[in-house]
Amino acid sequence: MTMHAAPPNAADPFGKHLRHWRQQRRLSQLDLAQEADISTRHLSYVETGRAAPSREMVLRLAERLEVPLRERNALLVAAGYAPMYRQRSLDDPAMAAARQAVDLVLKGHEPFPALAVDRHWHLVAANAVVPLLMAGAEPELLKPPINVLRLSLHPKGLAPRIANLAQWREHLLERLAQQISVTGDSVLSALRSELAAYPVGHAGHEAPVAGGELAGVVVPFQLMTPQGVLSFISTTTIFGTPVDVTLQELAVESFFPADARTAEALSALRR
Repeated sequence: MTMHAAPPNAADPFGKHLRHWRQQRRLSQLDLAQEADISTRHLSYVETGRAAPSREMVLRLAERLEVPLRERNALLVAAGYAPMYRQRSLDDPAMAAARQAVDLVLKGHEPFPALAVDRHWHLVAANAVVPLLMAGAEPELLKPPINVLRLSLHPKGLAPRIANLAQWREHLLERLAQQISVTGDSVLSALRSELAAYPVGHAGHEAPVAGGELAGVVVPFQLMTPQGVLSFISTTTIFGTPVDVTLQELAVESFFPADARTAEALSALRR
């Protein structure tokens, strides 16, 4: 995984925040200046603190750098402006419509598993099928807030029951690395280091079992259960154009059966 410098803290000047995100996106000052339609000289002055950016410029630079909403607020504060994007719990009355939409998606996906997670992969909500698949994990790992990546790869979690553990582990670590690259989140970096230190498992986990026709196209999740090996493919759903930090960081993970046997077994579980 490519290593990045530690992200700036709240007390750091705007220029340091800006330089961090420019380097995170692997852009030169010339590249960013052209994309933001400002002079390279002025951008250099802003980065070094010789010039103060307007609120409009802060937002324009953040947009060009694809900075997440939480960090856009940090950029605004560092430049001396009030944060723009709200951050409210899903339990907030103002978020009732969003929570209802999430619950509708999760419930509508039954009899197949689906869950919602926050930016650090903590479980926010799940449909009725998910607890059935979590059964057997160490109780400590099931105490809120449940981190679904830790639960998946921990040797006392689901890892001993994942038929293609080495393959699934590599997939999750790569996905996490991509998320870190986009967000620069130090908590996610620490989580990835923790997960990478977990044992891969027994030799039998090295070769995944057949996962249906889609197994050669996507990485399947293959879980050993009393009903046999259940094979899934997953999709991620996010809110489009959110203006709330919590909503931007919320993701719904939906698991679909990768073969007919898995579909039949899950349908039988819910009868």
